[in-house]
Amino acid sequence: MEILHVSAECYPVAKAGGLGDVVGALPKYLNAAGHIAKVVMPMYRTKFLYENKWEVVHKGSSYLGNTWFDYTVIKEATNKLGFDLYLVDINGLLDREKIYSYDDDTERFTSFQIAVVDWVSHWVDKPDLIHVHDHHTALIPFMLKHCYQYQHMENIPTVLTIHNAQYQGWMGWDKADYIPHWDGWRWGVLDWNRMINPLAAGIRSAWKVTTVSWSYLHEMRQESNGLEALFEYERGKCVGILNGIDVDVWNPETDSYLDDHYSIETLAKGKRANKEKLCQEFNLNPDKPLFVFIGRLVGEKAADVLPGAIGDSLHYMDQRMNFLILGSGEPEVEAQLSDMRGYWMGYYNSKIGYNEKLSHQMYAGADFLLMPSRVEPCGLNQLYAMRYGTVPVVRRTGGLRDTVIDYGEPDGYGVSFNHATVGDITNAVYRSLVLYEDQMRFDNIRRQLMEKDFSWDISAQQYIDLYKSLLT
Repeated sequence: MEILHVSAECYPVAKAGGLGDVVGALPKYLNAAGHIAKVVMPMYRTKFLYENKWEVVHKGSSYLGNTWFDYTVIKEATNKLGFDLYLVDINGLLDREKIYSYDDDTERFTSFQIAVVDWVSHWVDKPDLIHVHDHHTALIPFMLKHCYQYQHMENIPTVLTIHNAQYQGWMGWDKADYIPHWDGWRWGVLDWNRMINPLAAGIRSAWKVTTVSWSYLHEMRQESNGLEALFEYERGKCVGILNGIDVDVWNPETDSYLDDHYSIETLAKGKRANKEKLCQEFNLNPDKPLFVFIGRLVGEKAADVLPGAIGDSLHYMDQRMNFLILGSGEPEVEAQLSDMRGYWMGYYNSKIGYNEKLSHQMYAGADFLLMPSRVEPCGLNQLYAMRYGTVPVVRRTGGLRDTVIDYGEPDGYGVSFNHATVGDITNAVYRSLVLYEDQMRFDNIRRQLMEKDFSWDISAQQYIDLYKSLLT
C-alpha cells in the first residue's frame, strides 16, 4: 500500500505537540512493515529546512477564493527520516517560522490543503489512501468528494485522525468560496452551528475516523467542544487506536540528549546521575523526590491549578519533595509559576519556554511526572516517562486512563486521580511520597515501567489493518 499522510506538523521538521511526534513516527513504522508511507506538510521556515537538501518535484497554481496563488512542492533528498517527506511552499502564507497563531491561519491552511489536493491530482499513480490529521487537513476528504475538479479522486479512501477535537478550524460562510468550486447541495456537510467547521466536514466526509485512544473516542460523545451529537451519529465509522512512541528516539540507553545513559539493569545508578545534574542546574536537592511537569501551560493541561497544588504540597508536607516545571502558554500561569521561584527557592524551579534537550533530561532525572490534564486525547508524555523509569502521576482521562494503572490496583504501576483540582493533585503527590519511601516497591515499579512496550509496532499494525479494510 502507498499511504500519503497530510499534516500541519511532523517531528523533527516542525512540532507543537503530540501531532508532530505521531506524524514523525507512524510513517517510519509503516514503511518498516513493508508499505510506502509519505508525509506532506507546509514549508515553514524552520531550522530543519535550512539544514537539509531538497529537490523540487512539482510547481502548480490554484485559487483561494478570488486570489490566484502559486505553490511549490519540494522533497527531502536523502530520506533521512525513514520516509519520503514533502513540503508545500506558498509565498506570503506558509513562509513563516511558527506553525500556528497567525491571524490568517484560515487562509494558510485552506490554501495548503488545496495545493496538496491539486498536486495529488497530477500524480500518474495515485496513492492507495490519504490519511489526514486534525482540522488543518480535514477539508481534504470533502474536496475529494464534492469539489468538481477533484471528484475524479473520490474513490481514494480517506482516514481522518483526530488528535484534539477542541480545535476545529471554524470559518465564516463568507469564506465558503475559498474551497474550490463545490456542489452547493452539500453545504450541510460543511455547516455546524451556522459556521463552516472543517473538522465536522472531515468527520462526515472521511471513510474512517480514528482517535488516539479508546477512552478519548468514548469521551468525545460527551465532551468535544460542540460536536458531541456528530460523534454519536458517526460512531459506526470511528475507531480508537492508541498512539505509540518512537523507541529509537526515546531510549535512555542511546538518547543523544543525555550524558548518562542507562538500562533496566543500571536504572538506579543512571537515574541518580541524571537527577543530580538536573538538581544542580536548578538548585534542588537530589535526595528528595523530584516531580516534574512538561507541557503547555494552558487550561487543557490544568496548568492553572499547578501553582496551588505545588504550594499546598510543599506547605503541608514540610517540603519533602522538589518540583520542576518546563513549558509555556498562558501569560498569567507563566507569571505565577515564575513568581513561585523566589518563595520556594531550593524546593521549586521552572523554565518558561520549551527545550527538547531539557525535556529528555527531565524524563531521565525525575522520579515522578505530573499530568493533571483536563483533556488528554492520548498523551505521549506519560509514555516517554515510563520508558525512562519515571512514575506517571495522572488524572483519569482519555489516553491517561488507558495507559496508566494506579499502583493501588492489581499490577498497577502509576498514580491516578479523578479531578483536576488542587485537592486531588495534592493527595496524589502525597500518595507518590508514600510510594517513594517504600524503596523496594518503588524500584520494582520503575523496572516494571521500563519493561512495558509502548512502541509503534502494535499501533502501526492496527492502522495497517484499518487501511486494508478500506481497500478490499
